Amino acid sequence: GAGGRRGGRGGGSGGGGGRLEAARSRLDGVGHAGRAQSTIGRRARVSVGSLYQFFPDRRALLQALALRSFTRFSDSLDASLRANPPQDWRAAVAMVVQEYVAFTRSEPGMRVLSFGGPIDTRLLTADQDNNAIVAARLEQVLAGVVVGLQPSDGLSLVVRVAVEAADAVLSLAFQQDDNGDPAIVAQATALLTAYFAASGFLP
Repeated sequence: GAGGRRGGRGGGSGGGGGRLEAARSRLDGVGHAGRAQSTIGRRARVSVGSLYQFFPDRRALLQALALRSFTRFSDSLDASLRANPPQDWRAAVAMVVQEYVAFTRSEPGMRVLSFGGPIDTRLLTADQDNNAIVAARLEQVLAGVVVGLQPSDGLSLVVRVAVEAADAVLSLAFQQDDNGDPAIVAQATALLTAYFAASGFLP
């Protein structure tokens, strides 16, 4: 809600930013069962009062953390795409998967937050669920690679279903191995490639 958005902006500068980073760095150790604001604050060595100064409740804090993680991921993906432009959509899909896996390995709290999915399906924005935003980002990546790819409801549906499927498979990869089981990650890439190829939208 509005309070969460205020918290997210407050966390971007000054003391709020430092407290947000401290909380984010401790989320992996807290895990799904311990996301109470007091628990996060204690592990981050930040007082609950100082967290409440910037984030009025637990949801606002977790929303700010999820938004920051999604922004970091988008920036990292953009940098990779610029540094090594994929030659076709298959290479783009493989790059997105590898970037997500690398980001999940290195970003504190990512395995708990996963852009908000395990916590709240509408944590990134109030009007769209989290995977819809991820799907829109993937659709942008594909449009940047496939010449003449026209946006359509059909394409958006295909990409959304692909994101849902890949999300489940990649979650399994990190359940099996803290670094993401390589064989399962490879299956996620193969699943996406085969599904997109069969959709008729991508050449």
